[in-house]
Amino acid sequence: MAPSRIRLNDSLSRPADLAVALGLAEGGTEASAFWISGAFSHIARLWPLILLGKLCTVALLHVPLGSIYSILTLLFMLLIDGVLIVGPRAERFHNQRPHVQKWLMLPAVLLSSVTFSMLLGPARFAGPLSFSLAAEVAMALIAISVFGDRRLLGVSYFLGTLIVSAVQGAGFAQIGLLLSCIAVMLIAAVRQATVDLERAVTRHQQDLRAQRSDRLLQEYEQSGQGWFWETDRQGCLTYLSQPLARTLNVPEDDLVGRPITDIVSAGDHQNGGGERTLGFHLSARTGFSDVHVRAAATRDERWWSISGQPVFNEYGQFHGFRGSGTDLTEMRRSQAEVQRLAQFDSLTGLANRVQMLQSLEDAVAGARGQPGDCALLMLDLDRFKTVNDTLGHPAGDALLRQVSQRLQRVVGNRGLVGRQGGDEFKVLLPGGQDRALLSQLAKTIISTLSQPYTIEGKVVVIGVSVGISCCPQDGETADALIRNADLALYAAKGDGRGVHRFYSSEMHADAEGRRQLEEDLRHALASDGLHLVYQPVVSSKTERVTGYEALLRWIHPVRGEISPSIFVPIAEDTGLIGSLGEWVLRTACHDAAQWEEDIRVAVNVSPIQFANPGLPATVMNALAAAQLAPQRLELEITESVFLNDDEGTDAMFSRLKGIGIRLALDDFGTGYSSLGYLKKAPFDKIKIDQSFVRGAVMTGSRNSAIIKAIVSLAEALGMDTTAEGAETQDELALIRNLGCSHIQGYVYGRPLGASDVLARHRVHGTVALVEGFQSSRPERKTMLRTVAVHADGHAYTGRIRNISATGAMIEGLWNVPSGMDLTVEFSDVHSVHAVVRWSRDDRMGVEFASAIDIAAACALPRSLAS
Repeated sequence: MAPSRIRLNDSLSRPADLAVALGLAEGGTEASAFWISGAFSHIARLWPLILLGKLCTVALLHVPLGSIYSILTLLFMLLIDGVLIVGPRAERFHNQRPHVQKWLMLPAVLLSSVTFSMLLGPARFAGPLSFSLAAEVAMALIAISVFGDRRLLGVSYFLGTLIVSAVQGAGFAQIGLLLSCIAVMLIAAVRQATVDLERAVTRHQQDLRAQRSDRLLQEYEQSGQGWFWETDRQGCLTYLSQPLARTLNVPEDDLVGRPITDIVSAGDHQNGGGERTLGFHLSARTGFSDVHVRAAATRDERWWSISGQPVFNEYGQFHGFRGSGTDLTEMRRSQAEVQRLAQFDSLTGLANRVQMLQSLEDAVAGARGQPGDCALLMLDLDRFKTVNDTLGHPAGDALLRQVSQRLQRVVGNRGLVGRQGGDEFKVLLPGGQDRALLSQLAKTIISTLSQPYTIEGKVVVIGVSVGISCCPQDGETADALIRNADLALYAAKGDGRGVHRFYSSEMHADAEGRRQLEEDLRHALASDGLHLVYQPVVSSKTERVTGYEALLRWIHPVRGEISPSIFVPIAEDTGLIGSLGEWVLRTACHDAAQWEEDIRVAVNVSPIQFANPGLPATVMNALAAAQLAPQRLELEITESVFLNDDEGTDAMFSRLKGIGIRLALDDFGTGYSSLGYLKKAPFDKIKIDQSFVRGAVMTGSRNSAIIKAIVSLAEALGMDTTAEGAETQDELALIRNLGCSHIQGYVYGRPLGASDVLARHRVHGTVALVEGFQSSRPERKTMLRTVAVHADGHAYTGRIRNISATGAMIEGLWNVPSGMDLTVEFSDVHSVHAVVRWSRDDRMGVEFASAIDIAAACALPRSLAS
């Protein structure tokens, strides 16, 4: 209680808190009000003695009562004292707040003293003090003894005597005596108030803690979560919670006095010591905790956990035990079920992740410190998510059960089959395994699991991909085998699914490179390491730019320019495509807002973005932030969004068109869907893929016929067409003749940055400038010649496959970024500067900085051949 004491002593230095301590002002809730008002009723019961003393004093002093003044004073005194006798006992008085009761008592006591002093009259005897004053002081002391700890009432009583003495012209000695009494009483009252308040706060807090503890214990007992017990020195029960007595179906009174060991059954080593263990602790008088015992004489088997501590008095004498207990019955009943579920999958009955990991660790442990031989197959179902989405999760669960049954039939006794989670399974084959047999088993699993299933009366077809790792060749620990089997499974899925792949070290290198590229992409997205370029879209009729397609570019600080075909799939797999797509959309809208009002901007949308319900909100936010009119934004969507064509796809199209933006079907003719979606999808434009444009002018090519058919289809549906990939003027002329409404390609120049677009508009306006070559293919010569290629201070060896006056195709260098400057050295005396225009695998097309003589280049000695 030290904190409370310090707080009170500090706070009493303030007048308001002193008034609270003296009972003259309303206090807080830190103490019960009884410490202020509790003595008033006691004073009222003893006040008749004070009145009797006053009357005896009047008689002994022969106070004359013959005058009207004396009679009235006596009557008034009787009235005031009567109020002090009756008032504090009245219910109305008790209903007042404690500080109000104090304020009512103070004037009453003052008036009682005043009337008594007035009745005695002034001093009538010689000497420094009169008999009347002595009588008044004596009566005041008697009153103070009645007031007890309410010393402020004594101050009030003495104050009344002082007032009358001063009015009657009493001498200095008499006044000084009364003032001394008042000062002493006042000091005593203030100090007593401090002690009273501190004691009241302490008592109140103790009472609150006791009440709170009682309530908490009662609520805890009634909740059934636990119970309490107490024994005497002989171990006999003196208290037991009622809920436990009801559980035992024995009246509480019948249990009191019986040994506590009577309610506990004898235990055993497996299930707990029971009565013996509990009895040992009781006889040893030592504390114990969580002793598991079985209840005796209960209708069903019940288990308890009992804890207890010995109780000693202040002299160290043992009084018994006091403790608590909890019911372990439900926990014990669930332990068996938990142990069963801990090793097996609840849905399929196969070994679960924990059992498979333990079995794999045992298999690779081997003997004599050498790793054991085993093989691990990781399986992932293909198209399982479609079943869940279309038929619901109950159908998916039924499918998983059928898959597990087929898998067990195929594997048989050769290994352990388990479910990893979701639609992933594992097969562990102990012992040495031949790769040919493993390959045959994987093919059998793929074939068996790919057979049709009947779920809820519907035929369902799925597939499976398999990744295989072997111990010790592919790893000597369980973690290594699992990781490598996962990499092999990832490779199998990347190779078209429905196949199996064995782990190889190249897979780990590829995975590490992909992981590093993912981290770099995250950093680039967070640090503005990406940028947009814009390729013009030109009207074939007006020869003016009607819009630009926003193309995403990433120049890696180490690897140089990285193609979107590499980093966009990584963004889709890792969940970055949402943030990446939102950044592209906002940036493109911001840049387009600075162009002329009739120029649109086209932004590619990933199928993952399209499936996100928040796409319309993202589009509206980007338009609002850039203050761009909706009709100036065109979203390019590929046919792959129709692979899961459902009501959600139609709803997304409806919401996007409701915003007012345009929709374009990108890469038309290269997807996997039919033409049926064109009947309902609200596209404004069809984009003809560049694979149809390239080579369309060549003799015998059917591409021009395909382009003409697409244009006719679009015109019939009221849609525009854009031919992509036009690079030469003869391709440009052909596309115009075939009726395409818009043209896009290098024939109108390379994609430009946002600042370059504005600069071009300031100089040329929206007039399109033809920059491509006249012929779609300059004269080329096939050859096989070794050359030296210099780039970034390094020399590489390459082979020219074909060459023209303006460029060549070189092979032997892998993944060279487009736009890279290099030097091609034909001999010691002849070299030419070039720029990489395209790159695929180990082949690249380069454009020479200036035209060369093909004949002279071919005639040079091959001094660099290797």
